[in-house]
Amino acid sequence: MNTDRFNAYRNMWVMVLFDLPTETKKERKAASDFRKKLIDNGFMMFQFSIYIRFCQSSENAEVHTKRVRNNLPDKGKVGIFAITDKQFGKMEIFYGTKKETTNPPSQQLELF
Repeated sequence: MNTDRFNAYRNMWVMVLFDLPTETKKERKAASDFRKKLIDNGFMMFQFSIYIRFCQSSENAEVHTKRVRNNLPDKGKVGIFAITDKQFGKMEIFYGTKKETTNPPSQQLELF
């Protein structure tokens, strides 16, 4: 088995952060459509307006980054970045003042 495949420095997390206008019906629909496309592309909500996706490599992360770029709404602010699994694992998460333990990502099955 190739252990490099699951290396914490090779595996990536793509994070999409956004602040989209929702004042009009058209803006609300655009924001909703953007979130739905993220979910359809395998992203999960981390916090409101922050979605994340685990990727097996930087090349795979770039594929998903391009997909997000291709679905950007006309208005609003969107940030996209990728970090290694090792960096993501160093994140501290709190609910109020209580520190929450983080679970490692589940391994995804890849079909070729």
